[in-house]
Amino acid sequence: MKHLLQASIILGLATTPAAAADLTVVTAGDQNMVDYVNDYLAPLFEKENPGAKVRVVGTGPGDAGSQKIVERFDAQAKANADKWDVDVAVVHEKFAGPLVADGYLEAYKSKIPSGEMVTSEKAKLALGANVDGYVMPMFSSQTAIAYNPTTVPNPPKSYQELVSWAKENPKQFGYNGIKGGASGVSFVMGWIYAFGDGDATKLMNGPFEEAETKKWDKAFASLKDFTTNATLTPGNAGTLDMLSRGEIAMGPVWVDMFYSWKADGKLPPEMKLILPAPGMPGQPMHYVIPAKSPNTELAEKFVALATSPKVQADGIVKRFNWYPGIDAKFVQPELDKASWDKLFVDITPDDLASKGKPFPIAPYNKAILEAYEKNVAN
Repeated sequence: MKHLLQASIILGLATTPAAAADLTVVTAGDQNMVDYVNDYLAPLFEKENPGAKVRVVGTGPGDAGSQKIVERFDAQAKANADKWDVDVAVVHEKFAGPLVADGYLEAYKSKIPSGEMVTSEKAKLALGANVDGYVMPMFSSQTAIAYNPTTVPNPPKSYQELVSWAKENPKQFGYNGIKGGASGVSFVMGWIYAFGDGDATKLMNGPFEEAETKKWDKAFASLKDFTTNATLTPGNAGTLDMLSRGEIAMGPVWVDMFYSWKADGKLPPEMKLILPAPGMPGQPMHYVIPAKSPNTELAEKFVALATSPKVQADGIVKRFNWYPGIDAKFVQPELDKASWDKLFVDITPDDLASKGKPFPIAPYNKAILEAYEKNVAN
């Protein structure tokens, strides 16, 4: 019970159950995730479900935010609570698998209409863990290469072409290594997918085999050489800032950040994106429903609304410049041409399907980062 009380304090929730018509949504992520539910989703849901009241609690950004949700579920499971005080949670991809393995989640995807609108492998495997049926992507965040077409009229379409371009244009490609932002991490993972001598599919789906980590020597040697011709930037925002000032001509960015910067006038309007072959990783945030949600049916209705084509169009695409969690073809009819063109002309739905990769499973991810520090950063 001590742990249960501590977890309640961490989340700012009372230990007493919510009223029957109250729906408690707990979300990891930045404050914009809380604002999205409070300002947009909650009013919509309450209008469609008279008498229902949505309350949302943010647990903070990054992995730590999702970890607090896991701790909350752990505490209530150990306390043998008949009903938990969370109806819907939003967690990072890497936490979905352990939550399924622990038996904490309801398999609800097949029970809601939008469940049939998700075919992405990321909704079936989360860093190698089988989560099929237990998660619905809130959105998909993707990395890509940003470039200025005035200085790069014919951008490289693959990692292989990028190597040649960087040699011809020293210091004009910038990335943040593996520190200060995950856009650089994504670029490095994509490099190993492209040039590693092992099986990239195994890196994404497992199983982990130590021998696989010995197959990256040539890839890291070439990445070290490439990095000598590149500019190291001070993080996600740093890459965008250097692009905006023309200090670099190309670099990996998060797509949603790129379009938000353009909308705010912080990037030249002519700047564009390309997703090079064989691809770069991105990641979703997932809606999950606890197996002991006190309002399971209402929770399913909430996720169904949140992942419906209309809400994915108006809320996810227009408000945040995120890619939708459901397949884009279902969202397109709900978007005006300008909104669709902004997000899907440079990088098409087919590009996302073929070149939007998952990050490697956790042990490979860790091994790649350690190998980068040893072979490239030093």
